[in-house]
Amino acid sequence: MLINLWRSVLKNRLMLISLTLVLCGAAFLPNGVGVASAQVRALAPQDDTQVWNDMQVSVPLNQKLDFVLNGSLRVGRDVSHLVDRRIGAGFLFKAGKYLTFYPSFLNIVTRPVANRKGNETRLSFAATARLPLGKFALSDRNLFERRLRYSQGNSTRYRNRLQIERPLELGKMQLRIFASDEVFYDWSVNDWVRNRFAIGGSKALNKQLTGELYYLRQNDGRSRPGDLHVIGTALRVRL
Repeated sequence: MLINLWRSVLKNRLMLISLTLVLCGAAFLPNGVGVASAQVRALAPQDDTQVWNDMQVSVPLNQKLDFVLNGSLRVGRDVSHLVDRRIGAGFLFKAGKYLTFYPSFLNIVTRPVANRKGNETRLSFAATARLPLGKFALSDRNLFERRLRYSQGNSTRYRNRLQIERPLELGKMQLRIFASDEVFYDWSVNDWVRNRFAIGGSKALNKQLTGELYYLRQNDGRSRPGDLHVIGTALRVRL
């Protein structure tokens, strides 16, 4: 029954999803699945300036379930080289009016410096509560992820992101602005290892397309590079 439902919903949409895969993810898979580079381990700097570009395609399967495909390209080394490529998919379950669940997987290929390459498969489960507060909306995302890393040991992390947003009108332009803060706990070192603060806005371009622009500041004393200044864009498509 589920297979027939998928065929019915996706019949006229496979072309767009395939195009998204080509544009966002064709280059994401490494040469030789599951093999990490054994080349010289150059030391990455502690600080970096990056640009993150994300794309997400959501396909409604019914009123409470979406299939989600996403990809990302991150340009770093002071915005001079592609340092991170990722592609993933998941299912978004709407459990009532204020709660969603999102199990997903992600394949990540990184190249933080020349001659150093990493490959990771990430399995995640997120639960997000979103509450309206007058003109504002408050959301709290709790995410657990298992990181299967081929060049390092595996690890499990917990991430909590608190976000507040509200609509804003600039003349005839209607935007939605937001600010968020996210903390990371890593059980491999039993410590809070990372903090991300972001501020930005989004605009609905039409009924199916939303664009987002934001600034993100990351602080992480364990990763290299760990302290980041990021300008990010996101394009969200709902079919």
